[in-house]
Amino acid sequence: MKKLFMLIVTSVLLLGVLAACSQGNSSGDSQKPSKDKEDDSGQKKYAFIFKNTGNPYGEKMMDGFEEAIKELDGEAILRAPDQPTAEAQIQIIEQLITQKVDSITIAGNDPDALQPALTKAMDAGIKVISVDSAVNAKSRITHVNQADPEAIGRVQIEAISEMIGGKGQIAILSATSQATNQNLWIEYMQKELEKDEYKDIELVKVAYGDDLRDKSVSETEALLKTYPKLKGIIAPTTVGIAAAGKVLTDKGLKGKVMLTGLGLPSEMASYIESGVCPWMYLWNPIDVGYAAGYTASALVKGDIEGKVGDKFEAGRTGAKEVVEDGDGTQIMLGEPFKFEKSNIAEWKEVY
Repeated sequence: MKKLFMLIVTSVLLLGVLAACSQGNSSGDSQKPSKDKEDDSGQKKYAFIFKNTGNPYGEKMMDGFEEAIKELDGEAILRAPDQPTAEAQIQIIEQLITQKVDSITIAGNDPDALQPALTKAMDAGIKVISVDSAVNAKSRITHVNQADPEAIGRVQIEAISEMIGGKGQIAILSATSQATNQNLWIEYMQKELEKDEYKDIELVKVAYGDDLRDKSVSETEALLKTYPKLKGIIAPTTVGIAAAGKVLTDKGLKGKVMLTGLGLPSEMASYIESGVCPWMYLWNPIDVGYAAGYTASALVKGDIEGKVGDKFEAGRTGAKEVVEDGDGTQIMLGEPFKFEKSNIAEWKEVY
């Protein structure tokens, strides 16, 4: 009888344990679908890839992108390789595909070399756009352009011509030889120089500092040594113009070799105030990144498809329209802005 009683007790206890385990498993299963649902309805992931680290212009652009994505309740993933190469960007693209981000915004280090990786990303359902430095039309849905490239090239030639009195030797200090935006601006500069009014100006060389400070300094020094009659330098890169400003200042060449191009007010204020660089141009890189963030979001949400005529609101940068850009499309922000002694003090505190 005692054995029978113990058997019954043991059976009851065993059933209790099994029931408790069953309830625990049931609770776990109900939480798992809830978690999956939370993932499905969670933040969208928007990635931004700049050309390389240590570039103040790129840092400002990423700040603007992150600002926009936060306004849109998304998650901004900001990446940049140590060196401005396509190969380094490809590694980052592959990583982002694995992370299953919703969009990739990229300032390309090469217009064509990134195509296989970016095509793979688009095939995986990732919305791809380029900004600042475009990749080819097959590698992206659309491009966000900081300003009219023709105007960017033209105003820099107009500036250097006025600075040197319309005659003499000039050189261009660019970023990398594969930089799409730089090459397009230089192409428009060369077309502008074909006009009769510039017949006494000779473009002696296009040098490349790879958007690296030390190399840009070396390239500027080489230009001055190779062309002792050089009258002006155009540097359509924020890294390059700051490097050239330092070299001209250190060598006491203010007023002898003129400087203009595209620069950050915060970095170029001293050179503009001293007269080493009488004036220069740029746009607000924060706004460029910000507009790119809204463009990426509009694509992810399905508000636009990147086709000519598509329209959307880009936050504080206002209404934007997708327009034709060769074989592809683009969104354009505006005209380049002139920075000079009269306004540099107020702008150097902004960016």
